[in-house]
This record gives sequence, C-alpha cells and structure tokens, in this order.
Amino acid sequence: MLYREAGDYSTSYPEDSQTFPIKFDRYRYYAILAVAFLVIPFFINDYWANAVLVPFLIYSIAAIGLNILTGYCGQVSLGTGGFMAVGAYACYKLMVAFPEISIMIHILLAGGVTAAVVTLFGLPSLRIKGFYLAVSTLAAQFFLVWMFNKVPWFYNYSMTGMIGSPERTVLGIVVTGPATDAWAKYMICLIFVTLCAVLARNMTRGSVGRKWMAIRDMDIAAEIIGVNPLMAKLSAFAVSGFFIGIAGALFFSVYLGAIEVTEAFGIEKSFLVLFMVIIGGLGSIFGSFAGAAFLVLLPVLLKNLLVGGLDWPTDLAQHLYFIIAGGLIIIFLILEPHGLAQLWRVAKEKLRLWPFPH
Repeated sequence: MLYREAGDYSTSYPEDSQTFPIKFDRYRYYAILAVAFLVIPFFINDYWANAVLVPFLIYSIAAIGLNILTGYCGQVSLGTGGFMAVGAYACYKLMVAFPEISIMIHILLAGGVTAAVVTLFGLPSLRIKGFYLAVSTLAAQFFLVWMFNKVPWFYNYSMTGMIGSPERTVLGIVVTGPATDAWAKYMICLIFVTLCAVLARNMTRGSVGRKWMAIRDMDIAAEIIGVNPLMAKLSAFAVSGFFIGIAGALFFSVYLGAIEVTEAFGIEKSFLVLFMVIIGGLGSIFGSFAGAAFLVLLPVLLKNLLVGGLDWPTDLAQHLYFIIAGGLIIIFLILEPHGLAQLWRVAKEKLRLWPFPH
C-alpha cells in the first residue's frame, strides 16, 4: 500500500493533463514545497546555506537549462560555464547601471540577455550536430571567458578584474552583499528554482517539448511530419540559455558576491553541470534535481566523513571525489543512460505492483 494508483482516475481532460495526474505524487510535491518554504527558512544556518542548499538550488536551475537543450532536444553543449558567465556579467552591469530597479528584474533580464547570446551561438546547430556542435559550444566557452577577461568594460575597469555584487533588497530584506542572511539567500534561490521548474515541466509536456523530442529522436522524420527544425532548435537554445543565465546571475549576486570569471566559470563548470545531467538523467526535470543534489552533496559528505572524521588530507578526499564521480558517470552511461531518474521510476513501479513486482 506504499504507492497506489487504484481508484485515482480523471473525469475531464484538464484533470488528465495536470502536471502530476496522480494524487499521491501531487500531494508529495506539495508537502516538499511546504517544507521548503515554511520550515527550512527557520532552521537554516550559514553552513547549510553556503555549502549545500544555495549551490544545490542554483545548479538545479543550470542543470534544467542544459537538460532542455541536451536531454530533450538532443543538442550537445559544452559551453554552460561561459553562458553562466554571461548571466553573471549581465546581472552585474544591470545592477550598476540601474540601482533603483529590483534585483529580481535584473536576474530575469540577465536570463533574457543570456538567452539571446546562447541563441546566437546555437545557429551552427542548423548545419552541424553531435561532436561538431559540442566543439562549437566549447569554442563559445573559451571565447566568452576570454572576452570577460580582456574587455575592461565588463568589469567596470577594475584593477583586479573582479566584479562584486552591490547590496540590494527585496521587500526591505537584503538579498545580495555581505550583510545577507542565510535564509534570505536560500529563499530568493528557492523562488527562482520553483518558477523555473514549473515552467520547464509545463513546456516539456506541451507542444514545444514534443517538437524538441522529435528533433532529438530523428530530425529528418520530425521535419517530414511538420516540425520546423530552425524554430525547434533555436527555441531550445533560447529557453536553455534563459535558465542558465538565471543560474549564473544567482551564482554571482546571491551565492558568491564577488567573482573572477576564469575561476568561477571555467571549463570545469561546464563539465560539472553536464555530469549532473548525465547522472541525474537525460530528458528529466526530476533528474536535473537529483544530479545536482548528488554532485553537491557528495564532496560535502566526503569532506565531513574523511577529512573531519578520519583526518584524511583534503587533497586525497578531493581526488576520491573525482574517482567516484567519474566512475559513476561511466557506470550510468553503460548500464543506465537515463540516470537516477530512471532508477526512481523503476522503484515507483515496483512499489505500485507490490507485493508482485517484476
């Protein structure tokens, strides 16, 4: 009786097309949101905010963005770190130029700027695919990092080349800058991740998402049945860029507060988000959250268990993290390409048929 659909039926098309048609799933997600919004803010501290919850929420947004492009539309991208940098620098320039406008608007506008830039770099996808598209997005990664390093206008001619987040408030509560409370950082990230997840979930289940998946599965057949590959691919790049830009803006303004582009948004950031998508599951919104949670929690767990508990050297624990993450990526690619999301689906199916699982 742990997980049942018996007696749970729909009597209208709107009921059948809900985001979570099964009541058990719907109530479970409502309960998770209630805990996230109404309980955690009262107990969170600086350690949990900066080490676990805030990076998890931000990386979840970035993973959703990359999953839309790679998992749903089949367009490989290795430029996520550079695109996050676009969101961060766009947010910085907007915060400096328009201090009277809300930081929430700045973050959304930074997502829009990033969407335009990512769409521009997505134009080669109309002619190339696979490995060659991955190389072109990798070139975008290096070009964007180089540009933000070499053009002083982007960092307001600072001698250090770094950018810092000015203090901004929402409803009188400080959400950026050194005086920000842990719960305020958490709440602004939680609001954005909730909105992004709902938007992504509905888009991927609608006509736009079906067009993306048709292009992913077989672009020639999709074009034959009436899908416009130009609009489908570019819309995937635009939506992906919007989410990634929001993640980059939050990463700079709310999480770190001050960044240097090479250290904050180097090539390793692109691979980190890609690994989150692979481990979590391609073509799954839940998989984006699962992959982000796994790769954010794993180093924290190893640090506390090995370094804090067993007095291991920090570099040894870091190397073990790389070994575990790399091994899991190989295992998932070979044995379970759909990642943790597929394992969760299988577990639910077994619970649904218990005590007679497959």
